Amino acid sequence: MRRRILLAMLLAVAITACALGIPLGYTASQVVESLTREDLATRAQQIAAILDDEIANRHQIDLRRLELAVPPGGRLVVELPGAPDRTLGPELTGSTVSEEVPMVQQGRVRLSVDAGPMHTRQAQVTALVSLVVIATVGIGAMVAVLTARRLARPLRHVAERASRLGAGDFRLDRGRYGVRELDMVAEALDNSALALAQLVQRERELVGDVSHQLRSRLTALQLRLEALVSLGDGETVGEARAALEQAERLADVLDDMLAATREARAAGAGPVDLSRELAVIAEEWRPPLRAAGRSLRLRVPAGLLAKVSPARLHEVVGVLLDNALRHGAGTVNLTARGGESMPGGETVLIEVADAGTGVPDELAAHIFERGVSGSGSTGLGLALARALIDSDGGRLELSTARPPTFTLFLPVPRVADVRGVRWPAERGPR
Repeated sequence: MRRRILLAMLLAVAITACALGIPLGYTASQVVESLTREDLATRAQQIAAILDDEIANRHQIDLRRLELAVPPGGRLVVELPGAPDRTLGPELTGSTVSEEVPMVQQGRVRLSVDAGPMHTRQAQVTALVSLVVIATVGIGAMVAVLTARRLARPLRHVAERASRLGAGDFRLDRGRYGVRELDMVAEALDNSALALAQLVQRERELVGDVSHQLRSRLTALQLRLEALVSLGDGETVGEARAALEQAERLADVLDDMLAATREARAAGAGPVDLSRELAVIAEEWRPPLRAAGRSLRLRVPAGLLAKVSPARLHEVVGVLLDNALRHGAGTVNLTARGGESMPGGETVLIEVADAGTGVPDELAAHIFERGVSGSGSTGLGLALARALIDSDGGRLELSTARPPTFTLFLPVPRVADVRGVRWPAERGPR
């Protein structure tokens, strides 16, 4: 794309420069010759007028008095009827420029100069026009390169954003390009990202609800079948055991399907060293907090691992820190700890808390819904953050409303997920 834009603009500049430069060069050359001839004609007319006066007053014609009217190196020829030609100046050889003017007293005045100086001036003017054309092409090339970069870079960025969106990366990008059409595309991608994130989140919530309901019904069915096995007669016991085996197989299939769904959902997630990633995030957010007269305190055990996409981790924690910067007060605490046992397995916790007034009670239950905000903001950040972390198999919750504390639950990677990584001896804080 960049090459095509550049070539098109260079071709347009070259055609314009040639279309204007060639006529301009030719016209400049003709102007030089016209000025030379006009000067000779003016001098010849002055000489003819002087000679007419001399003849009318019956004075002797002396061409030496006309030397000042003859250009340096020029030759003057005066033709009078019935008299030999009179000349002044050296004999000219080669190419010359001449102008003749008739006299009133039946004669002619011819003034000639060497054409070499005129040709030199014509060459100089043509060279100057050529330099102007070359400079114009050069400036046009620079403008074309800058314009191609200005257009190609946003187009590549838009293509990369669309590719990330197709891969399940729903992060918003507030960068704009100063080009109205591209800005409209970027805005549409942001809206699509948010809509897809919420759609995926609702789909996953539906899967979770359905799996929970199925698990409850299977558990009740297994209990009834076990009762039949223990209390029924021979034929009933056999059928009950067979049905119980089928129910257990169905439960195993359900577990496998849920596990596969979780793995597919977190396909882009991998083992991440939280001590390193959170330190990078903290360094990024300390300057804006310091500018607001506040500080950021980071506490994370060395070697603490979590299964998450680094880009989504940066985005989600960034949303929480930005929320604390805009709506909170005092020191912001960014804390990570491990060893929490959850129903889905071992989990790592990341907490973001500050000393602000907290979340109003009427908003606490709806804080992650789109458009919900207690301070007039867009209300999109927390909704997108929850959808992003859900994409990696994690969870984002408001742990306490006062003081405001947001907790990020991330799964601990299994040994099979980590290649070439030496696991720490301890899984808890050191």
